[in-house]
Amino acid sequence: MNQQTQGIAEPGTRHEPEAAVRNFSVLLSSTPRGARLARLLAVDTLRSWGLPHERAGHVIAELAANAATHGRLPGRSFRLTLYVVGATLRIEVTDARGERLPEPQVPDAGAESGRGLLLVEALADCWGVTEGRFPRKTVWAELGFRAP
Repeated sequence: MNQQTQGIAEPGTRHEPEAAVRNFSVLLSSTPRGARLARLLAVDTLRSWGLPHERAGHVIAELAANAATHGRLPGRSFRLTLYVVGATLRIEVTDARGERLPEPQVPDAGAESGRGLLLVEALADCWGVTEGRFPRKTVWAELGFRAP
């Protein structure tokens, strides 16, 4: 793990006057180990915030695996960022392959891979891609939940 930040802006602070905004961000190596670590750190963070983590863990695992597999450039990391605003969790995974935009595919019935974005689509309330400053892109997903 290269870098990690976590914060909470409490109500009434200059950062967020109306509600607490929780956030977590970590830079990880674009490897299978980095993708697994992304899920583990995110689930641990969501648990510490007292938030549901089952759906989010699956979405994070898929987005991080895609970043480590399809968004990989040698020597470049990917960033996982979580924001909680009100009753919405926003998951963002930023990688260094802005020219490779993800598209859900329908794999062959016997294929062992290719269903990740279909899973994200099924579990998230919405998802999309934001093209960043070249060469980056951010794949994001939002999940609603009941506030504790």
